[in-house]
Amino acid sequence: MVFDRFTHERACLAKGSTRIAGVDEVGRGPLAGPVVAAAAVFSSGHICAGLGKPLDGVNDSKRVSAKKRELFFELLQSLEGFEFGIAVVEAEEVDRINILQATHKAMREAVAALGKAPGHLLVDGHAVPSLVQAQTALVKGDSLSYSIAAASILAKVTRDRMMAKADAEFPGYGFATNMGYGTRRHLEALGRLGPCPLHRHSFAPIRPEPQLGLFAGDQ
Repeated sequence: MVFDRFTHERACLAKGSTRIAGVDEVGRGPLAGPVVAAAAVFSSGHICAGLGKPLDGVNDSKRVSAKKRELFFELLQSLEGFEFGIAVVEAEEVDRINILQATHKAMREAVAALGKAPGHLLVDGHAVPSLVQAQTALVKGDSLSYSIAAASILAKVTRDRMMAKADAEFPGYGFATNMGYGTRRHLEALGRLGPCPLHRHSFAPIRPEPQLGLFAGDQ
């Protein structure tokens, strides 16, 4: 039996909300690469009727194989009555404004990319104060809501493809397999090669350790 992941969307419809968007991001933890966010809107028809196979298997991107993520990515984009927006914040800006602000910016831009503003947002994790629409924050929402799960998959596949392309441009770090996360191979490559332009210089161990000041009178 498939878990009903439209429960929260139907509750919003019952309260009079229309155009309910799920919002999620990927890429908060890696040492390299962008933060990517997506916003996903299913039509009220989909919400009321449910998703047919194979889209009823849409779930948290971490619980779906890479092959299925790619399949769902293509099926979602061609699904009638489905809208989405995707936004990217590059590593350089992550360093400039910090990872939390970069994540929130990506979410705002993903929602704005929908064109017509949604009436209510279902946000994975914690509330995002800078999102102007009414919102419901759902911890582990990508496992509870099809809208958030779809956003999770769109963001994950987009970022994974970017990192696979980066692997060819900056070989040696294993970006196509580690997606910028701090795996052993990645850390070893950093030791040999140093950081590349995709690395986040505000993240340890790339960030320099603070230097202790000299005591007064020391020379």
